[in-house]
Amino acid sequence: MPFDVIAIRLSKVILIGGLGVWAFFAVLGNVTDYDANWAFVQHVLSMDSIFPDSPLMWRAITDPTLQTIAYLIIMFFEALTSISFLIAAWMMAKALKAPKAKFKRAKAFVALGALFGVGLWMIGFMAIGGEWFVMWQSGQWNGQQAAFMFYMSILAVVIYVFLDTDGEPAAEP
Repeated sequence: MPFDVIAIRLSKVILIGGLGVWAFFAVLGNVTDYDANWAFVQHVLSMDSIFPDSPLMWRAITDPTLQTIAYLIIMFFEALTSISFLIAAWMMAKALKAPKAKFKRAKAFVALGALFGVGLWMIGFMAIGGEWFVMWQSGQWNGQQAAFMFYMSILAVVIYVFLDTDGEPAAEP
């Protein structure tokens, strides 16, 4: 296997592994420092820091049990994202020197990691948190920039990984 193909494939393995580690640290932080992000979830769902006269306050969730369920769902999807990307990196690493078709099949868990990660940060935080719970109105409890950074990083890496650049090299002129 030529060096250029190995180098490209290795970069894809490392970047996907990096996404897995990133998501792992996110869930680890939420589990080991539960209260730090618990306050964020409570304020976003209770909508207590949005514009005071908002007619959208009927959407607020103030029940601590439902807020806890929402927080656990967030951690669950962070864990699924991490596990999927780490499995993908491991499978891709095992197929590093394999023929193109086998390396391509090793990327299956990349799609799952993207589904879970983009689903959480784009749909969960941007759409549901940002728009349904109007998080964008809160000066203190607005996580849209962080969510955007997460899902755009995931999308950028996933697009790169799925580019058809890790196969047999073109013939030399």
